[in-house]
Amino acid sequence: MNNSMISAMVSMNALQQRLDVIADNMANVNTAGYKKKEASFEDVLTQVQGYHKDFDRTGRATPLGYTLGYGMRMSSIVPNMEQGAMKETGNPLDLMVDGQAMFAVQGDGAIGYTREGGFHVTPDERDPNFLLLVNSQGYPVLDVNNAPISLPVKGKVAINQKGQIIVETPTGRTAPYATLKLVELMRPEGLAAVGDNMFVVGDGLTEADVFDMTPLAPGEEPKSKVLSGFIEQSNVNLADEMSKMMEVQRTYQLMARGLSSSDTMMNLANTMRG
Repeated sequence: MNNSMISAMVSMNALQQRLDVIADNMANVNTAGYKKKEASFEDVLTQVQGYHKDFDRTGRATPLGYTLGYGMRMSSIVPNMEQGAMKETGNPLDLMVDGQAMFAVQGDGAIGYTREGGFHVTPDERDPNFLLLVNSQGYPVLDVNNAPISLPVKGKVAINQKGQIIVETPTGRTAPYATLKLVELMRPEGLAAVGDNMFVVGDGLTEADVFDMTPLAPGEEPKSKVLSGFIEQSNVNLADEMSKMMEVQRTYQLMARGLSSSDTMMNLANTMRG
């Protein structure tokens, strides 16, 4: 293969990956709490090809050589944690984080983190007098002690801006019952998406590497607050994603044309007779 064919083939593969990322964002434009993905790219095997020394003339304005590349590849996919729009629902168990914090849920074998706060209750198999607080995918919501939150069947529930769950008993007595685990995001690149609109801490990292785990000083207000009765919408802008998709398609067509032209030139070279 010649360099132009290699460059076109490698670039087309990277463009297909970028198109997959854009399609994923567009498919989740109406998913509550979804954070759009952003892909980064880098050159592949870039090197400087030198000219013959006879080209080095006095007064030459450009370097003696040219950059030779072999296309590009996708280097990383990072979630964009910009906050989405607010939607009021009136349901006290629908929660939205105003800030950079994330909810914690018990995933499959690991703690998951999400911005989707569409919670509801389901019967707790451990005790018929309690209801288990879960998210829309059925994962238990965790408290500050990493324990699933169970709420009494008889009682009205309210959640304040600090994430404290207040339960009013049939006798009229109210008291803090549990506190939601909220972790303040510090390094979005340390999160790995695992599906179900959920993230986990990346391999080789700990919570302290990704989140700000510094305890609040006495009297200090948390950086993020919980809004009850609201849901955070996806932060995907459909018009922007459509524009990016058209740009990628045009670039893909250009690379395909380059690949076809390279193949034609190679065929002509192979059929030439001396």
